[in-house]
Amino acid sequence: MWKILCLVLVLSISWLVPSLSGARSKMSAVEAGTPIVKGRKLTTKTAPVPKQALNMQQAVERAMRFNPSLGAQEAQHESSEAGRKSARGAFGPKLGMSYSAVKQERKMETYYSSSSRLPEKGTYSWSLEVTQPIFQGLELLANYQRAALQAESDKAQIRNAELAMTQQVQTEFLNYLRYDESAKSRKESLNRLLDQLAITTAFYEVGLRPRIDVLQAEVDVRQAENTLIEMENGRDTSLAHLNTLIGFKANSLVQYSGKLAYVKFTRTLEQCLESAYRKRPDLYIAILAVDISAKSQQEVQAGYYPHIEAYWAMTHQGNTPDLQKSGNYGSRSSLWEVGVRGTWDVFQWGTTYYADKQAGALVTKMRYALEDLKLNVGYEVKARFLAVREAEKRIAVSEKAVEQAKEAYNVAQTRYQEQVGTNFDVLDASSNLTIAEANLTGAKADYFVALSQLYVSMGEYHPDLLRP
Repeated sequence: MWKILCLVLVLSISWLVPSLSGARSKMSAVEAGTPIVKGRKLTTKTAPVPKQALNMQQAVERAMRFNPSLGAQEAQHESSEAGRKSARGAFGPKLGMSYSAVKQERKMETYYSSSSRLPEKGTYSWSLEVTQPIFQGLELLANYQRAALQAESDKAQIRNAELAMTQQVQTEFLNYLRYDESAKSRKESLNRLLDQLAITTAFYEVGLRPRIDVLQAEVDVRQAENTLIEMENGRDTSLAHLNTLIGFKANSLVQYSGKLAYVKFTRTLEQCLESAYRKRPDLYIAILAVDISAKSQQEVQAGYYPHIEAYWAMTHQGNTPDLQKSGNYGSRSSLWEVGVRGTWDVFQWGTTYYADKQAGALVTKMRYALEDLKLNVGYEVKARFLAVREAEKRIAVSEKAVEQAKEAYNVAQTRYQEQVGTNFDVLDASSNLTIAEANLTGAKADYFVALSQLYVSMGEYHPDLLRP
């Protein structure tokens, strides 16, 4: 009987281990499971404000080290790694001991021989037992592998969170630049309108223009001032959010530098998709989720098999705390034994069977979720790739529109000063120029935001988007 059980154990392990090693080697080749930064430390001290302005790469790298949410994710991985090591310890022998003190009294009117009488000073016993699992229905192996996969999954979660944080910092950095450049553009527009108001007022004072031209110029000036206030408030709000993302207080006077200078993206859609399927952490996590659920099912299936363990036990007994013989009817004894014991729950009214079915359905669910994620990854990459291409076209159109709007404004202003054009022509041309500049700034910012999203959807870390 024991030979048959040992043979079953050897065959089961030899069948399972090669398949797992193949899966692990395949997982180790996936780039998605490697965090960008390691060794974060929690600190409550406020970092000193840098004297020089931070560019996009410096802002992203600082967020990688000092954003608390990433530190929390890294601590989660450390916890699951400790759980893996704990599960590994279940394979080794277990040492246990116990000590007891018992005092018994028996009062009966029946004669007892001295050998059957209870010890006068009670009984003290100390036992020591070493157990070694031999076969647990592969429960220990499946539990360890599940813990190892969970640790690997939490490790990949760090990179997933890092990429998400990169996109968040870059988006807020680009929003700051968008509002900053828009504020500068609106300030130039306000200066143009103020100049036009001064010219119109001078013409009105000498009787060359009607009062309505002055009023219209003043209305446009007030609208430009209102828009400038909105742009400056948006810039300051983005600045506060950016400060908090990289570990500074919201009101810290941190300076940021960068320009929305167009940088061409040269990859094809096929290259983007290939990178996404190979590097995305969430895909890797989904693959691990399937394996984790499969190991959970193997743990349940262990209930079909007997559990066998070897043991060695030793017991000392006496009538004193130091296990010596003392008092009337006392005794002292020592006993040791070695053996193998097994338990097998043969029938449990379908408990293990239906638990196995439940775990198997969860495995199927994880596989469906993985396939659904693959489809969504393809859509996400293509949608963001198209957003990049759209923004590129908008940049080209907006640059041309700015050139034409500047020329139209100069012509309108010249015609007005020569008393050929109207005040409305100048204001309309100035408004068109402002709109064209805003469209160009928005197109550039949208291009870099789409590029940041595309890189994240590809699973790639690019801290600086503003340089080739």
